[in-house]
Amino acid sequence: MTEKLADRETMLVELVDDSGTAIGASSVADAHRPPGTLHRAFSVLLFDRRGHVLLQQRAAVKTRFPLQWANTCCGHPTPGQPATEAAGIRLGEEFGMTAELTEVDAFTYRAGDETTGRVEYEYDHVLIGEVGDLPPRPDPAEIACWAWISPTTLRADMTENPAKYTPWLAEVLAIATAAHRP
Repeated sequence: MTEKLADRETMLVELVDDSGTAIGASSVADAHRPPGTLHRAFSVLLFDRRGHVLLQQRAAVKTRFPLQWANTCCGHPTPGQPATEAAGIRLGEEFGMTAELTEVDAFTYRAGDETTGRVEYEYDHVLIGEVGDLPPRPDPAEIACWAWISPTTLRADMTENPAKYTPWLAEVLAIATAAHRP
């Protein structure tokens, strides 16, 4: 498990400018050192037939925002890799699932993790998809817990308990639910 995590930290991410244009590459570890370097990322949010969203509680070994609740999965495309391709691969790795993913928007955010000292500074592509009744098969090295929840209930809990959630989740949820057409 620690070896897999170390390998992820050496993977290359695509550095971008404020408009999302590629300007170089860096390792995951280097891009997340303070003050953070703007790089491409993706966030997937899956919906079920009832309109509920699939969340994960990030595993304790995550190097950024461990044990906080986040969208279905997230990660980084390698330089030149389409976000939809990278997201499909990561969805399989983390949840053992496949889904047709559609990119609906992108946004930039910066957030420091007080627990680990790392910084997220990401040009984040938001992707959505729908799944049927197949249960997720999460990798326990990646995901501590998972839950289906209605967006309304999630928004209320995020307002009441913001420290439970990753700093990017509110924007991902807003973009994804605005774009989702059941």
